[in-house]
Amino acid sequence: MSAQLTRDRIVETADQLFYENGFEHTSFAMVASAVGISRGNFYHHFKTKDEILRAVTDHRAARTRAMLDEWEAASTDPAVRIRQFVEIVIRNEAAITQHGCPAGTLVSELGKLDHRARPQAVRIFAMFRDWLAVQFGLLGRGADAEDLALHTLMFSQGTAVVSHAFRDPAWTRREVDRFEQWLSDEIAAA
Repeated sequence: MSAQLTRDRIVETADQLFYENGFEHTSFAMVASAVGISRGNFYHHFKTKDEILRAVTDHRAARTRAMLDEWEAASTDPAVRIRQFVEIVIRNEAAITQHGCPAGTLVSELGKLDHRARPQAVRIFAMFRDWLAVQFGLLGRGADAEDLALHTLMFSQGTAVVSHAFRDPAWTRREVDRFEQWLSDEIAAA
């Protein structure tokens, strides 16, 4: 296996383990074992856990950017794009019910640890906020686009937390339906 392929597998595996177990509770040994490499080979790629965290947040940011670009390419309608974002909690329902939101849980954990990498994790929220603000702006809501973007982001995070807590898919779907009705009302008000 090439060095780049090994490094990519380490990052993808660490990403999944950080999500499932938390950053603090995921060790080098756990990642190396899951990838199927020796600790020596592991240290060849990453010397510290913070280096892995940086690679994971970069990986998540790249995936987020690709997802947003995909939504932009799939529809010219900003309302459809916003609905794509809102419906993440349904599309990823099984994982969110089990582990919470990947971005939200990492930001929360790094905040509790007062970890210096917290801003790197927060940038995914910033990407969503900025992208949503553009979509609301395209819908004619330029004056309050950022407020609407933050409201949408808070809806998503709140729904993920409650879904994780109560594990009630029917409630999650009802909340998404309610939010989509709110969105339709906001669009009509523009």
